[in-house]
Amino acid sequence: MRPLKWPKRLKSLLLACKDRKPIPKIHALMILTGLYIHKTSVGNLIAAYSRDGDILSARKVFDQLSNRGVGSWNAMIIAYSRNNFPKQVLGFYHRMILEGTRPDSSTFTVALKACVSLMDLEMGEEIWRKAVDFGYENDVFVASSVLNLYVKCGKMDEAMVVFSKMPRKDLVCWTTILTGFAQSGLAREAIDLYRNMQMEGMEGDGVVMLGLIQACANLGDSKLGLTIHGYMIRKGFPMDVVVQTSLVDMYAKNGYLEYASRVFKKISTKNVISWGALISGFAQNGFARNALELLVEMQGYGFKPDLVSLVSTLLACSQVGLLKLGRSIHGYITRRVNFEQVSGTAVIDMYAKCGALSYARALFDQIDSRDRISWNAMIASYGVHGHGKEALSLFLQMRNANLKPDHATFAALLSALSHSGLVNEGQYWFNLMVNEYKIQPTEKHYVCMVDLLARAGHLEEAYKLIDSMKNEPGLAVWVAFLSGCCNHGKSSIGETAATKVLELNPDDLGIYALVSNFFAMGNMWDEAAAVRKLMKETGMKKVPGYSVVDVNGKLHAFLKGDKSHNEYEAIASALDKLDYEMRLHDQNAGLAVAFGQ
Repeated sequence: MRPLKWPKRLKSLLLACKDRKPIPKIHALMILTGLYIHKTSVGNLIAAYSRDGDILSARKVFDQLSNRGVGSWNAMIIAYSRNNFPKQVLGFYHRMILEGTRPDSSTFTVALKACVSLMDLEMGEEIWRKAVDFGYENDVFVASSVLNLYVKCGKMDEAMVVFSKMPRKDLVCWTTILTGFAQSGLAREAIDLYRNMQMEGMEGDGVVMLGLIQACANLGDSKLGLTIHGYMIRKGFPMDVVVQTSLVDMYAKNGYLEYASRVFKKISTKNVISWGALISGFAQNGFARNALELLVEMQGYGFKPDLVSLVSTLLACSQVGLLKLGRSIHGYITRRVNFEQVSGTAVIDMYAKCGALSYARALFDQIDSRDRISWNAMIASYGVHGHGKEALSLFLQMRNANLKPDHATFAALLSALSHSGLVNEGQYWFNLMVNEYKIQPTEKHYVCMVDLLARAGHLEEAYKLIDSMKNEPGLAVWVAFLSGCCNHGKSSIGETAATKVLELNPDDLGIYALVSNFFAMGNMWDEAAAVRKLMKETGMKKVPGYSVVDVNGKLHAFLKGDKSHNEYEAIASALDKLDYEMRLHDQNAGLAVAFGQ
């Protein structure tokens, strides 16, 4: 029988198949008419079977072919890719190479996509080298695929090399690299890339905008974040729950809680992630009550708190000392959520900051697979309570468990030793951190060491340490040193620190008060008056300290000199009575000592 001359019509016919029934009939027609000998037609038939999910029939057609061209191989590779079988994709790719069929752009593109699904960077790089050998280095589809592979594997330097060599960059390439930088925490690089993208005349889509919002959140660039939000409104970008939640997160992380709340209220289909973003924002900005109230409201709308919401609420509890509520959340996590290391560490931190250090340690001992973060949290907990020796003992246990301490571990340890005044131990472990563990000290490590030495009166040694810093010392370093100078009456050596503190323009009134007191201590009255004048001119006011007490689930705040509480008279009377009884007790104790009783 003479073959029909309509293979091009066959493709459109197969594409028009809406279900499985017509495909075997067309398959039979191809065999009867001799059309089966056309490689392109067979490839279309394999594709039709795979689109319908009939991968077995597609494979049978392929296996029956005696002479397979690149189109047939690609059809089968794409069939496996479409049905989410990445291992089979790579298996066919290798088989194709072994049988001597030359791959094309589609082959390499789909094979690299399979490597992304498997997160197999080594295999992906091998395929990329083969693609370069076959002359596909500048192919936009192949280059985009390897770019995506590097981004998904977190290899942003390698991704940037591929991106910079691409002769033609489409919107997909720009989007891939930009979102990769944003998701890798390289916010500044993401924003710089967007500016280059604009210079190239490219308009960002919704995915690009989402990446930029995440970058602004991580970088703390509220000005750019506001600009991007305004741009999206002007250009009419669709504001779905993902974009709006990202905006809530960005505004909250930058401290714009009013804006975050406004965007949150406009979300028509709120989900648990939306609620968690706002709860986390309130908690991280110190608005514990708002975070707790929002958690209750969230549950009122039928949402079950996720791990982010619960960890944020634990942070809120630790800020105001709500041990009872914190224990309730601990119980909730244990009963309903996978008690993984993240939540375990958050609960340890909550117990420690609420003063229940023994609970924190008991929970730490119960965690089976303690990671470095858990150890760091417990070491830091001992430090907060001034238990430097216990922190050091735990640190040694961590080393014995063959867990290598990192920069955060040493920061927690040095802070604990500083709070406990353990100078020799602090110096020993600081030197060991640098020389044995090869960890370069950061600003936080230097602050701990300067504070430790300055508190102990070793001011010359602290100054030498500051002088040895490779980077310019920050405000915290100089404040720690100046505080030591004030405590030990060293006005000569502290004058440099006072000058440096003022040059760094602190926004904390307490730091200006420290500088003023230092000048007054050294009888430098003109300098002290100048600092006081600066404080007055800038209009800074000291934020009053306050105490918070939880009574039957209600928070009561007490400020110094504040008489506005509705039970102030009763509280003052009770305090007077306690003061009288304590004074009476001291007098009786003194008499007992005087008469030898």
